[in-house]
Amino acid sequence: MAPVNILVYVSNIELASRVVGICEKEYLPVLATFFEEIPAILKNYDCWAAIIECRSAIYERWKEFLPPECSVVIVGREETDLYCNLLTWPPQYHLEYVIENEGQPLEPVLSQILKIAVHHSSIKREWKQLKETLSLTTTSAREILLEIAEIKRLINENYLRELEKRISVEARYVWSQRERSKIENIVRKIYSANDVSSLLGIVPDIKDLMQAQGLTIYLIEESETLGKHLKPIIWDDTFITHPETFKYIARLEAPDFAASVARTGQEINIHDLTYDKRFSLRYQHNLKSPLKSLLAVPIVNENQIIGVIEVYDKHFLGNPVAEGFSREDQQILRGLSEHIGIAMTKLNLIQYDPLTGLLRAEPFFDKILQKINSMSKRRVEEGSFAMVMGDVDWFKHYNDRNGHEAGNRLLQELASIMKQSIRENDLICRYGGEEFLFFLSGVTSLDEACQLTERIRKNVEEHYFPYEEFQPRNNLTMSFGVTFFSRKKTGTDSSLTKEDLKHLVHECDLALAEAKGKKTWRLPTSEEPSQTPRKNMVVAFSRDWETEKHLRPTVSYQEKLFREKRHFRRHYASTIMMYQENGQLKVCKTINLSLGGAKVFLESPLPISRPMNLILILGKQARPLKGEVVYTEKTGPESTNYYAGLKFTELTPEDFQILENYFQEIQKEESFN
Repeated sequence: MAPVNILVYVSNIELASRVVGICEKEYLPVLATFFEEIPAILKNYDCWAAIIECRSAIYERWKEFLPPECSVVIVGREETDLYCNLLTWPPQYHLEYVIENEGQPLEPVLSQILKIAVHHSSIKREWKQLKETLSLTTTSAREILLEIAEIKRLINENYLRELEKRISVEARYVWSQRERSKIENIVRKIYSANDVSSLLGIVPDIKDLMQAQGLTIYLIEESETLGKHLKPIIWDDTFITHPETFKYIARLEAPDFAASVARTGQEINIHDLTYDKRFSLRYQHNLKSPLKSLLAVPIVNENQIIGVIEVYDKHFLGNPVAEGFSREDQQILRGLSEHIGIAMTKLNLIQYDPLTGLLRAEPFFDKILQKINSMSKRRVEEGSFAMVMGDVDWFKHYNDRNGHEAGNRLLQELASIMKQSIRENDLICRYGGEEFLFFLSGVTSLDEACQLTERIRKNVEEHYFPYEEFQPRNNLTMSFGVTFFSRKKTGTDSSLTKEDLKHLVHECDLALAEAKGKKTWRLPTSEEPSQTPRKNMVVAFSRDWETEKHLRPTVSYQEKLFREKRHFRRHYASTIMMYQENGQLKVCKTINLSLGGAKVFLESPLPISRPMNLILILGKQARPLKGEVVYTEKTGPESTNYYAGLKFTELTPEDFQILENYFQEIQKEESFN
């Protein structure tokens, strides 16, 4: 039997060598180095198949000298280019294609496809030979007709297969073009976004492209209590309100899918979560539907991981896909995450709150210190300042009645009103939930600071907000606490510190509590008690309240900086806490609690920085926790009792959830909070 010749036209030397090596095992390869050599080769060699590189595989170049009996195998890396070139060939040619992937062997695939191509070529050759010799054969007519019928059947079957293959190729080509159009549309939206809301408007588009049931976007943050952690700006397609945040936070060192991606930079694509230790409680309890498959990739900018994007539950036409997300999905999400990282940096989401567009708390304090301390370096002595805390009245009522989406829109609209109400050199931040902080520079007195704050309060009161008619007083209002200070009044000649600012926030908080009519152990009883909380007021914190009769006194003040650190909202709840000292179990009572720690009442002092094993009684539940002593001080000059501040350490997501549930129960018992 004559050898089966295979024409090889591949310009890449390394790839050509691999193809020739595969052909040599069963066939005789004929290598063409230049396209001009091909007509002569085909004239001198009877080639059964031709292996052609993708960029040269357009039919117009081959139609004059490549006969239909020669099968064609196209080799290339880009699927889209392969499909485009395949569609240029007429139906009488048998076509095959091989996608070359880096790191994957070419041999088993190409060897099998060559066998199919040579088989098709042999059928066509036999048919051609039969037609040429039919008139000379002595075989009976009946046998000839049977052979013709069999050949016709084979040709029809192969023609149908070829037709199906071409339809499949064309469908995949159309699909790839449609997906490319979707990706380009998403990228355009990313780069045209001029605020956080428009940037996060891409969430439905990405879900549609990835055929995912849900999507979450995280940013990496750092705090003294939690250390580095992931905080979602979107959780399972939804903006997260502040009271719910801690259910979704993941510490970077935690066994958790998103935390693992942020910590290592390695992508995760998984569809069997049964025994994976990273399948944390966040995913098990807080997603809208049970998690079946997950794809997570880091958001990187300038070689630094700034967040994570993850999609959940691959589906097709409403039905879950058992195999989860494909490699192509992973590649697409990786590419989109790069663009999202650039856009996030452009919008400075590291400094700004994603919902309102206002400064976050830490950058807010940094800008204040930079402003004040730069004045000190330039020896600018004049100028005083005010810190203001504002809180939305009856915000929980608004959220419960109208839903969290309406609450989010309200906070966005409020932020816009408040930004328009302050002066150019003033600063504003979202401090947490419905609380906002203002820094008013260049004020000359407490009275002026209160007047500026009154303007903000009035602008909010007079603006119409959706559904405000259903609020307790048929209006949407805010309450404010104000404190006034200068560099000299901080009690130190050195530069102002962040601890000084947090103490001023503490003063604002006390004044705000008075404005909202809250009853706490810190505040004196009002002279004229009222059944209805006051709210919608501006109240100033006065250090010299005995002589300032024109301003409402809030609380007496000792001239020292508090060592308490307010990172979380305090709940003034008295409950039992147990701890060990000298091998004995001791009992004390809490004065207030937060997600960060507790203030307790003791009969004896505790050493500073001492780690402790605690048992905290939360309603009907005893919860073991770990803590550390931040400070201990006497309750009064002549007292034998002590206050101690404890910081919770090593809190798990379950600890956060239990504390949050307890605080919500406390809030239900408080009226008009």
